[in-house]
Amino acid sequence: MNAEDGFEEFYRSTRHRVVTVLYALGGDLSEAQDAAQEAYVRAWQRWSKISAYDDAEAWVRTVGYRLLMNRWRKIRNGLFAYRRHGADPATGPPSEDTVALVAALRRLPAEQRQAIVLHHLADLSVMDIAAQTGTPTGTVKARLARGRKALAALLDTSFPEEVNHA
Repeated sequence: MNAEDGFEEFYRSTRHRVVTVLYALGGDLSEAQDAAQEAYVRAWQRWSKISAYDDAEAWVRTVGYRLLMNRWRKIRNGLFAYRRHGADPATGPPSEDTVALVAALRRLPAEQRQAIVLHHLADLSVMDIAAQTGTPTGTVKARLARGRKALAALLDTSFPEEVNHA
């Protein structure tokens, strides 16, 4: 039996108990499952060492418990910060311009919309867009030009000359 088989058998024979214990300790099944999964991943990464322990399951339970406590600490600290600083100021509804822009963007072909959004909203260069999308730079430029022209028509406006030649 190789090390991988040993881990699989260990996992199959202990996972239910570990999740049950973490659930009882934390009170949230989903959090217990997440913590157990992360603990088993860490055990797998160190399996050659952990498999030699007298009680490898105790190691996984301990790591899982610590992960649960770290999550609860983060939640608690977030609540304290919220109480200390208060809620974020309410955000108003989107402007008419924003609604019109989003509606117009939805009407563009997906490739043009992607190029427009990445270039003008995410501030990516043509070369960055080309690299990210696996598209030639000439194609990105064409999509930008066509997308801008279509947006101008949809929004009944025109773009400055410098934008038309980007």
